[in-house]
Amino acid sequence: MEKKYIQISYTEYASPAELEREDRELLERAIEATEGSYAPYSSFNVGAAVRLSNGEIVSAANQENAAYPSGLCAERTALFYAHAKYPSENVVALAVVAKSGGELTPGLTYPCGACRQVLQESQTRAGADVRIIVGSATKVLVLDSVDALLPFAFDNLN
Repeated sequence: MEKKYIQISYTEYASPAELEREDRELLERAIEATEGSYAPYSSFNVGAAVRLSNGEIVSAANQENAAYPSGLCAERTALFYAHAKYPSENVVALAVVAKSGGELTPGLTYPCGACRQVLQESQTRAGADVRIIVGSATKVLVLDSVDALLPFAFDNLN
């Protein structure tokens, strides 16, 4: 038996103002996207924005449904739309934020497990790392690869 360890690296910023312009723009688009959230059951509004290899930004919000789990997270809504609208473009980065009570949450809201797997497949399709930007009212975290969120991705079908 051999015990092994996983390490991840990320960069933490005190505010969006510290981000590079492109990352700040993507985060701002995710914040704007929360306005399209349909969350009458949780009142938890999530917005995501995806930057594609052609520079386009696609944003989306979570969509709940009374027939849970028929709703869809903001991240997957944005990723699926981006792939459908721009099938030949790769995902370069994704930003995600959440609001509760109309205000950005104080803590970071990371993509759920299903969204992490979809992000991993987007990264695999791209053949390059996808940056993940997670924002809140108190800080912003930037990961240089989906691998930091999902080090043991399901990829046995490839």
